[in-house]
Amino acid sequence: MFKAIMQVKSDRTAWLKGGDARCKMASRKLAHPHRLVLLGAPGVGKGTQAELLSEGLGACHLSTGDIFRAAKTLDACDRTPNMTNALGYMSRGDLVPDEIVLGLVAERSGCLRCRGGFLLDGFPRTVAQAEALEEVLRKQKVALEAVLSYDLPLEQVVARLSGRRICSVCKSVFHVSTRPPKMSGICDHCGAALYQREDDRPESIRVRMAAYETSTSPLSEFYRSKGLLVSVSAEGTPEEIFERSLKALDGRAG
Repeated sequence: MFKAIMQVKSDRTAWLKGGDARCKMASRKLAHPHRLVLLGAPGVGKGTQAELLSEGLGACHLSTGDIFRAAKTLDACDRTPNMTNALGYMSRGDLVPDEIVLGLVAERSGCLRCRGGFLLDGFPRTVAQAEALEEVLRKQKVALEAVLSYDLPLEQVVARLSGRRICSVCKSVFHVSTRPPKMSGICDHCGAALYQREDDRPESIRVRMAAYETSTSPLSEFYRSKGLLVSVSAEGTPEEIFERSLKALDGRAG
């Protein structure tokens, strides 16, 4: 029977900084390191599951979005060329091209062969990126264990995201039904007004979901054809979804 193992919080220095940076986790050696890709539309709780899985499995949560955010805080001399190029596209509001995203991942290939395992979040996003990841992993002599796809009906995604409210000052996050503030429309922490993001309005969410389905369907089919795709229902509490994820991995191991 598969069981989670509690670990200390991952040190992702090498992933966030790239180049010659190293992290404290590099010397770990788990008997059975898990190497997973996480897929899921906005609102399904994929980020929360990544945190729970990282803590439970001991695998580092490797998010490409975190690389982009970290790049903004680094001095120009501490950024790799790929990071600098990515920031250029982002500052113009453009999507970062595949070749730059692939470059960012490739220059962090040591994180992919880490004996502690990994959870890739936000990458790959396209079939071309998935094929390139296969090649990178082949060179590192490791392979994916599974691709966990978190699924939730559209109406539940709309309900989750449309109920979200953000503090205008400290950016704390609330939800009108599942995590309401003590006083309607007012942040519990700093007393500032809460607001609804434009892209959290129901009409915007439906547009985003349609775009996600269009871009992700080929990727899901790619991994399904390789026998790696594992669908996990994202209904219920984070703890219930986490247990469901562990059972799905246990089923593959068995």
